[in-house]
Amino acid sequence: MNRRPRTGKSGHLEFRVTEQHIIDFADEVMPEILSTPWLIWFLEHTARGVVLPYLEEDESTVGAVVEVKHQAPSPLGALVTCHAKIIYQDRNMFSFDLRATDEHEIICRGTHKLRVNRKARLASALLPNSPPSTPISPRFA
Repeated sequence: MNRRPRTGKSGHLEFRVTEQHIIDFADEVMPEILSTPWLIWFLEHTARGVVLPYLEEDESTVGAVVEVKHQAPSPLGALVTCHAKIIYQDRNMFSFDLRATDEHEIICRGTHKLRVNRKARLASALLPNSPPSTPISPRFA
């Protein structure tokens, strides 16, 4: 990372809530609303987008910490805007203030830390660990 974004640098990302983004337990009583995992995905990508223009070709980012409060629902079809602003940086770690709104209100506030890594170094860290031969399925009690 030859150049670095300044503290205060921000970005935003808009998306429309589609079938892909809604909770998987909606039914005739529970409405089709944006799921928290998808909201976090968009928030993380918004933060990544702030740093991305400053990365060298052999660098990428990985999320390190995400803390969000998903405080209001957004229905299927809602337009959501995610905002990320750098509030602190230390070497290869960037801290962001996060916010998401839909057409009516703030739906989420939080923070995110992402780390800039060398791609090859991250890949080599995985070499000693081989993936399981069979997929692991979640089990619920």
